[in-house]
Amino acid sequence: MVAPKKLHRVDTTHLVFILKGLLVGVLTGIVVSLFRLFIEKSLAAWTWAYLQAQKQPLLLLAILAGLMLMAVFIAWLIKAQPHIMGSGIPEVEGQLAGELEVHWWSILWRKFIGGILGIGSGLFLGREGPSIQLGAAVGQGVAERFKDGGMQRRVLIASGAASGLAAAFNAPIAGTLFVLEEVYHNFSPLVWMSSLAGAIGANFVTTNFFGLVPVLHITYAHSFPLRLYWHLILLGLILGGLGYFYQIVLLKLPSWYARFIRLPRYLNGLIPFILVIPIGYFWPRTLGGGNGVILTIAKVNPSIRILIGLLILRFVFSMISYGSGLPGGIFLPILTLGAIIGALYGTIMFHLGLLPKDDILNLLIFSMAGYFAGIGKAPFTAILLITEMVGTLQHLMPLAVVSLTAYVVVDLLGGAPIYASLLERMNLGKKLTVLSGKNDRVEIPIFTDSHFAEQQVRDIKWPDNTLLMAIRRGEREIIPRGDTSIHSGDTLIVLTDHNQRAHIRRMLTILGKSQPMK
Repeated sequence: MVAPKKLHRVDTTHLVFILKGLLVGVLTGIVVSLFRLFIEKSLAAWTWAYLQAQKQPLLLLAILAGLMLMAVFIAWLIKAQPHIMGSGIPEVEGQLAGELEVHWWSILWRKFIGGILGIGSGLFLGREGPSIQLGAAVGQGVAERFKDGGMQRRVLIASGAASGLAAAFNAPIAGTLFVLEEVYHNFSPLVWMSSLAGAIGANFVTTNFFGLVPVLHITYAHSFPLRLYWHLILLGLILGGLGYFYQIVLLKLPSWYARFIRLPRYLNGLIPFILVIPIGYFWPRTLGGGNGVILTIAKVNPSIRILIGLLILRFVFSMISYGSGLPGGIFLPILTLGAIIGALYGTIMFHLGLLPKDDILNLLIFSMAGYFAGIGKAPFTAILLITEMVGTLQHLMPLAVVSLTAYVVVDLLGGAPIYASLLERMNLGKKLTVLSGKNDRVEIPIFTDSHFAEQQVRDIKWPDNTLLMAIRRGEREIIPRGDTSIHSGDTLIVLTDHNQRAHIRRMLTILGKSQPMK
């Protein structure tokens, strides 16, 4: 008799994570869409109030009273939950690295309300960082609902983060890539599949709220001429230098606030709430994260003097706003500064007779990507984000040139990814000596220059309390033996104690960068 063929067992792991990611994305899309909507309505109301105050200056007293009440209320929220301060992206990175544990509901409602009050009042803060943290909180909540832990929980948190950025900017591909490139630092198949599903779901929801028009719908007249590409190199050098300067100032802000303001950290928000009043009174159209400013510059093409004044105003007050610790991000403010720098450079070159006037708009678009690529050290995200936000594919090549140039400049100057630097400043990376008895996985990608590459498993001195359980090579997972060689492009899957996960990841990362093993 012929033995019956065994039925092929269908592996539903990927499908399950895609469906869970889609659920996270839809829920995140609803939360972030409401977040965006309330911010837009609030910003419109405050702008109207300042315009009325120009006619009746006594209204400034009512505006001051309202802002002070809001500042005190946000301070109460921050004091109860400090991890809602700032953009929230470093916190999400800390969660995914295993260095931070937060209660998702405590983050979700406080960040939602605090972000609307702070960003919607006209401070120079972005909605994208808070949107990422809101999405991560939703993903964590869904994971708890399904009783998912360890790696599965992290995948859903990453899906929520990607969904949050996708919903904030209507940019699902950039949202997915940002999580892989900047937040998770790993192109794990489960992570990118569930993140992409979540980003698509979130984007579907937000387009039903806000329509299909890109967030920065700038009419792109023509492609940038090849004969003018030398401008892209020069502009990239300028953006890289200014991006490194931005990093230095941003990282020093907490110490400056502590030295000169001498208020409890949670009350520092009083400063930008007071300083925003003269800005709103004299220049109400400049309030907010900067989306309207970018569109206005693209349409009006201001003079050099106005652009310089706008650059100084946006840089200084965005630093004051973010440095206070109020819930709000730097993503959109960075793009706004990049757009101003590009417009300023283009206008100067036009007056010098070195650039046609029609190409100033092109440089404005390229500079947004270049400035973010340098500061965030995430060039792929920068290129795709601007492409999705603007809504055209005509500028991919010049975007890549500017972004890569700015990235290299910041790298040569010693700049690190800004969100990773902010995470380090939180001092979360402490080794936990108590073993929990609960196992968890660490995934370590092997790059071409890694000292793990072309080594055999037995030649590596693995940290204590670790077990190399598999090597992912393409679509396959190899069960390693002592003589198994590790190749560039592999991903090491290491089993360790849950409480030591972040510490083991750092040890393996350092070991991979150390001197070659004999």
